[in-house]
Amino acid sequence: MRMSGATVRRRLWYAMLAAGILFGAMIARLGYLQLWKGSELAARAEDSWRRNIPFAPKRGEIWDRGGVKLAYNISSPTVMAIPAQVKNPQETAAKLAAALQASEETVYKQITQREIIVYIKPSGRKITAEKAEEIRQMNLPGIVVTEDNKRYYPFGSLASHILGVTGIDNQGLTGVEAKYDKQLTGLAGSISFLADGAGREMPNSTDEYRKPTDGMTLQLTIDSYIQSVMERELDLAMAQYQADHVIGIAMDPNTGEVLAMAGRPTFDPSHFRDYPSEVFNRNLPIWMTYEPGSTFKIITLAAALEEKKVNLTGEYFHDPGAIEVAGARLRCWKKGGHGSETFLQVVENSCNPGFVVMGQRLGKDKLFEFINKFGFGKKTGIDIGGEENGILFKPSKVGPVELATTSFGQGVSVTPIQQIAAVSAAVNGGKLFEPHVARAWYNPDTGERVDSVEPKLVRTVISENTSRQVREALESVVAKGTGRNAFLDGYRVGGKTGTAQKVVGGRYSPNEHIVSFVGFAPADRPRIVIYIAVDNPQGIQFGGLIAAPIVKNIMGDVLRYMNVPQSKEQIEKEYRYGETQIVEVPQLVGRTVADIYEDMSSDFVLAKAGSGNTVVSQAPRPGTRLEKGSTIRIFLSDAPGAVAAAEAEADAALAESDN
Repeated sequence: MRMSGATVRRRLWYAMLAAGILFGAMIARLGYLQLWKGSELAARAEDSWRRNIPFAPKRGEIWDRGGVKLAYNISSPTVMAIPAQVKNPQETAAKLAAALQASEETVYKQITQREIIVYIKPSGRKITAEKAEEIRQMNLPGIVVTEDNKRYYPFGSLASHILGVTGIDNQGLTGVEAKYDKQLTGLAGSISFLADGAGREMPNSTDEYRKPTDGMTLQLTIDSYIQSVMERELDLAMAQYQADHVIGIAMDPNTGEVLAMAGRPTFDPSHFRDYPSEVFNRNLPIWMTYEPGSTFKIITLAAALEEKKVNLTGEYFHDPGAIEVAGARLRCWKKGGHGSETFLQVVENSCNPGFVVMGQRLGKDKLFEFINKFGFGKKTGIDIGGEENGILFKPSKVGPVELATTSFGQGVSVTPIQQIAAVSAAVNGGKLFEPHVARAWYNPDTGERVDSVEPKLVRTVISENTSRQVREALESVVAKGTGRNAFLDGYRVGGKTGTAQKVVGGRYSPNEHIVSFVGFAPADRPRIVIYIAVDNPQGIQFGGLIAAPIVKNIMGDVLRYMNVPQSKEQIEKEYRYGETQIVEVPQLVGRTVADIYEDMSSDFVLAKAGSGNTVVSQAPRPGTRLEKGSTIRIFLSDAPGAVAAAEAEADAALAESDN
């Protein structure tokens, strides 16, 4: 069929029109891309060509509450390779391997990978500044030494479980290093260059530098001096008693701030890989759970006083040595019992049957209500990972026997951090605070404080009046009861002992115990609470004999460090046979030797100087407290006015020393 000329012309016109439209669309598209989107597309292209050599930020420092640096960074450069830019891989690998004391084969494989940038690892990670300079001087094409740093802990194992550890890339793995990893890490910087698809640097291109943003500085509530004193005593306890574990915590009861916290065994976070994982992964003061024993009686006491179920001094209890509960015979630790005693003496003597009676008067619902209010059975919320909940009886499982054993700390499982937080609430006026170790955050460049961690009140558990009674009773425990080995002359110290059988193979072991003591001071206005637990000490296993002296040693150093004034209002210690007594030096000046010997020959040894029968001066001065049997130096003279002259001279010397 022949096509007419008109048809051909029409079709040709349509084809030209379509071609014109298509050509116009292409021109419009090209104009859009060039004129409208050109800069954006050029930037995107450049981004695809750009390669970054990272510069690690400095991880934020960690300070104690006084600004002492507990963790900071030291320069530790890292070697990287840009394989496409390596000119002679075999020669480069040989030189680099020799400098890094690495396998030449391994280095060769790394620098010939089909990657843009590779780390020379492990030998090229975190090297010394001297080694980095040596490699830079080699001028090896394609080999880059980038700035990096590694974590340094200047005090070794001090506060290691609180601080935690970091990995090869400075990432936090445990402790506050992990908890606050985001704030401590900062933002990486880089040097960037343009490269083609094979990684070759483009000619006439310029490098760009982006400065890293360092991590924030974290200030802890920990006091490095208190921490060191506590760790010193934990080390001594491990050595002396060959225990499985030793745990210690010190807390400000009025804020929940942790002043010190440690466990044994311990580790050096700079070399944590040299230790078993269970040592550096488990922060015992917040992870370990066990039956607390008699330190838990503080909770029963507080609840009974709050509910007015017991009168400490106006009511008596007879302890025959055991109490029958639903067919079970629950014994007192003292064979034969304590006989007739007030309920204050029940507390002083840590008498199990007496506390069973307190629990029975409270009843199951009320006792467990207080146990829950004091924070047991759930995490305290402390800002370190790895905390455990502890274990309480389910209410449906609590019968008369379970109620009785819970009253004196058996059958429940707690963590040390729960224990010290609850005791703090019992003695601080009744306020339960959430424990915490972070105190403030600082800008690393300006040193300006940018955030503070305020105390967090969880709830009020008991009244101030009840708390006062608890403090007074526990001070009496230290002066007259089972806690006498924590008595600190001149300071009002309260506390409670604990001795709990360990559960081994589902049964209570007769030979393995966890012994503990929790103490606080000053007893009238507590500023510090200290908890010590010793797991399975060898030899005699009683909290009053092992843990109480440890708390005393720590408390003595810490109270002096905190400038806590001594008090003349402390309860006088009730001494027992074999215990060293403390007596006050009397006024001897003006008295005769014969008179002195008649009064105090059994208390002190006199060292005499001078001639005569009358004491004209003495050392130490009157009012000083010394161990019985200590030596007092006296100067004798019968010269007229000698006493007055000696007193005037002593007063002048005292005034000069005060100035």
